[in-house]
Amino acid sequence: MTAPPTVVPWIPPVLYGAVLAGGTYHTAVSDGPVHAGRTAGFTAGLLLLLALELAERRRPPTGTPARAAAALLAARLVLCSAVAALDGSGVSRALFVLVPFTAHLAFGRRAGLLCGAGCVALLVTGYTLWVPRWWVRTEYVSDLLMFGLALALAGSMAAVAVREQRSRTRLEGALAELADSHERLSAYALRVAELSTADERNRVAREIHDSLGHHLTAVAIQLEKAEAFRALDPQAAAEAVSDARWSAGRALTEVRESVSALRDARPFSLTRALADLVRHLGDDRLTVTLHVTGDEAGYDAESLTALYRAAQEALTNAHRHGRATRIDVTAAYGESTARLVVADNGRGFATGPAEPAGGTGFGIRGMRERVEGLGGRVDIDGTDTVGSTDAPASRAAGGAVVTVTVPRSPLLASGAR
Repeated sequence: MTAPPTVVPWIPPVLYGAVLAGGTYHTAVSDGPVHAGRTAGFTAGLLLLLALELAERRRPPTGTPARAAAALLAARLVLCSAVAALDGSGVSRALFVLVPFTAHLAFGRRAGLLCGAGCVALLVTGYTLWVPRWWVRTEYVSDLLMFGLALALAGSMAAVAVREQRSRTRLEGALAELADSHERLSAYALRVAELSTADERNRVAREIHDSLGHHLTAVAIQLEKAEAFRALDPQAAAEAVSDARWSAGRALTEVRESVSALRDARPFSLTRALADLVRHLGDDRLTVTLHVTGDEAGYDAESLTALYRAAQEALTNAHRHGRATRIDVTAAYGESTARLVVADNGRGFATGPAEPAGGTGFGIRGMRERVEGLGGRVDIDGTDTVGSTDAPASRAAGGAVVTVTVPRSPLLASGAR
């Protein structure tokens, strides 16, 4: 497939009109007899060239097959030769300039040069056959030189037109690629927005489950215990009500902290959050201490939040289930990992039918899922097996130790697993 020529549309009709005017004027002022058939053939040839030009302009923008382009070029060459043979003025020789110009546009520079050389050879052959000793006559030599100069200009114009056409094609391709890239980018942006919304929704749901849901569950359990032991053990019922009141207070406090965090432009600080948690948890029956080493700078908010939720779960279990009177909280920020250790002097993690041994209840399970999703781990040492007579000797001292470790780069860690 060859691309359609990008010749300036008004050049061929103007040239045909000029040749027709020149030939007609020469016939009108000539002293010789007027040949009506010759004049009619001359005019018909020019009209056919104009019709051929109009037909080429109606070609589809995808181009013309090589055979069809070659046939059109041959037809133009034949018509130009016929018009030149019927023209007595010699003006029609200018029509041959269009032949190499069109060949250059349709088939390339080499085809244009070959057609130009052929047109010069055709003109020289015509002079040789019909003009004796033309090479010594100034007007014919001058015409030949002017014709060669016109061919050179036509070739230069064709080269410029080809470069312009290629630049236009590249620009259109670049614009199409840009539009396609913009469309894909818009689709990606929409997808990212949807994923971000879903991720934020999941994060909020997890926060509600790990904080508010945990305390509300504890309140419901303690109230059920208080109702069950109200008549049999008033002291146990009172303790259950007290624990329910504490859990409700913690739920309210955490809701306020979450709302404050959403409104606060400051980034999440685990050290500050742990200090607030310890301050609100300690009372006359429970002593909670906090030890912090290292700097949390460089750790992302998701990892720090996971450690904070683990601290909440461990402290709640130590206070509510373990009946601890002392809890030590240690946060250590290292170069590659951050570690949280919560140790108490209570009776460990109580296990029964509702909570399997090893601390695998819903709270601990959620803690493990959150931490392991970041490439970290949760270790729990100390489980009080209710009703068991063969508890390990290491449990004689009582208490539980919860150790949570998260890497500095959770995405890299999760990708490596």
